[in-house]
Amino acid sequence: MHGGALTGWLLMALCAVSGAYCLLRARSGTPQERRTARSEALMGFGMAAMAVPATALSPPDWAWAVYAVLFGVAALRALLPALRGGHHLHHLVGSLAMVYMAVAMAPAITGSGGGGHAGHGAAAGAGGIPLLTGTLLVYYAFYVLGSAGRLLPGTVLATAGVTGGGRGPGGFGGGTDGRPELTTACRLTMGIGMFAMLLTL
Repeated sequence: MHGGALTGWLLMALCAVSGAYCLLRARSGTPQERRTARSEALMGFGMAAMAVPATALSPPDWAWAVYAVLFGVAALRALLPALRGGHHLHHLVGSLAMVYMAVAMAPAITGSGGGGHAGHGAAAGAGGIPLLTGTLLVYYAFYVLGSAGRLLPGTVLATAGVTGGGRGPGGFGGGTDGRPELTTACRLTMGIGMFAMLLTL
């Protein structure tokens, strides 16, 4: 990341913890809630892997193609549910953003000798389409602000009381674990992480 190795390690840890919590959520709830939790766990762990500082681990060139294919499949799986709106649309945007970052960081595209991961670790060689990157940055900025707003005490209590199941408006809440604020916090963390990664392009 631009901020150095410490920033990368911190982002990696936050995304990994978020992914682990999503896996715990995937053990209970309705089939749709478990599917959502698994998708978010994949996103969290994928972001954690991409955030590892290049000084600690420089992945092989083919790793970026694996990222692109993996999240391309995730985007295809999210396509039909996204037509129904709610949080599925956010999953689709997130998966496509991960594909975009993987392609932009790939050495074949960027022409950097140190691998695409160097774009995260040293702000070097990353390439992207400025308009698309800017659009995604604006999207994630609004998403982060919205998620942060849902963490305000009055908002969390009102959401839990109105829905009865701890789910926020549009399916942005927290499933059946009775702790919607933790789910929202995880999504906020991953939104911030995505925003930070996009800044490196």
